[in-house]
Amino acid sequence: MDLDWNLLFVALMFATFVGLLLTGYPVAFVLAGVGVVFAVAGEVLNAYGLPVDADLTTLSLVVDRIYGTMSSYGLVPLPLFIFMGHMLDQSGVAADLLESLQTMLARVAGGMALGVTLLGVVLAASTGIIGASVALLGTLALPAMLANGYQKELAVGTVAASGCLGILIPPSIMLVLMSEPMQLSVGDLFLGALFPGLVLAGLYLGYLVVICLARPQFAPPARRAEAGEQEQGAAWALVRALLPPLGLILAVLGSIFFGIVSPSEAAGVGAIGATLLALARGRLDRATLTEASRATARTTSFIFAIFLGATCFSVVLRGLGGDEVIEAGITALPFGPTGIVVCLMALVFALGFFLDWIEITLIVLPLVEPVTATLGIDKLWFTVLVAVCLQTSFLTPPVGFALFYLRGVAPPGIELGHLYRGIVPFVGLQLVGLLLIFLFPALVTWLPATAFD
Repeated sequence: MDLDWNLLFVALMFATFVGLLLTGYPVAFVLAGVGVVFAVAGEVLNAYGLPVDADLTTLSLVVDRIYGTMSSYGLVPLPLFIFMGHMLDQSGVAADLLESLQTMLARVAGGMALGVTLLGVVLAASTGIIGASVALLGTLALPAMLANGYQKELAVGTVAASGCLGILIPPSIMLVLMSEPMQLSVGDLFLGALFPGLVLAGLYLGYLVVICLARPQFAPPARRAEAGEQEQGAAWALVRALLPPLGLILAVLGSIFFGIVSPSEAAGVGAIGATLLALARGRLDRATLTEASRATARTTSFIFAIFLGATCFSVVLRGLGGDEVIEAGITALPFGPTGIVVCLMALVFALGFFLDWIEITLIVLPLVEPVTATLGIDKLWFTVLVAVCLQTSFLTPPVGFALFYLRGVAPPGIELGHLYRGIVPFVGLQLVGLLLIFLFPALVTWLPATAFD
């Protein structure tokens, strides 16, 4: 193989992908179209004597790879977890829980922000649907926070960051997708990401406590509790609001962590549990079931369309020698394994400004997986590092989807400038969390190694 020619061809393929992406054309079609065009172009150039390793059998490999991927049992949890999240969104659990949390924390400076963050953790562990979580928190909490005198930047930053916790805290659909290219079990990824997700939530809570103590005018207390009986009543209301989602979380994640069922079976339990929860609350009717089913179909179709396009792109890229070019480039860096991991995290962080997490997961991970094996890097630890790094892609402009979700439901007076300024400290906290996980790999590896001992 002539590495220089393939390097040029691979670079041109990536440049074409990025250029077409900026046109606003659907990402799935861009990925698949670029893959097919460059497979044919490689064959034509090769036929004219240019040393580009390519042939049209690559396209037949695309079909085989897509069939193998789509028939994978590991992807079964994806639509079930998505349905669970949308059904919980319809059940009204989050509204009751947020009201109870804010009542309990009413006398605390920043109590509403702390309540939003805690609710974000509960939603993350019971839904994992970022769009639904951000929109729900933005609709329920943001108007109340602004009416209570919260600084706009602090309010929108808290809502956006808290709603994004579901991309990391199990059952995360991102972790389900990552399991395939990294050849890891979904259960191990869920176990490995649990502590990092809680660490990130802890950093958010710590930051809110500090900023509210240092700048109490940014987040004034909501109101004063009037009597001890009301506080006791608020505590009981919180328990009643918290028990149903906690029971669902225990049924889903507990059954996985203790090895009782597989992630696919646990996802089925979660979908049924969320439906029964909506039924118990009197929210289950034909309209609710139809809306949850349609939302699940839309979300799943979107993800799988990109999945198919990314599969076509990555298979053609490998057929053109792209994996060898990338592996040679990475291993040639004048650093050891630790330095290479740092460079890869910097690359993922930079890509997060322009690409969605799905494209990064499905394009970058298959290309760097052989590198982690060659360098002896722990794949579980590395994958969770990438997951934490991708958390920033939801908040960083111009493609930060959480910002668009929140902008769509924000009350009048919230401008893009408030959103951009508000997320800056939370992106910084995510990078701090990434550094902690980088320095202390046991945060990822300890639980999977001991869970079933």
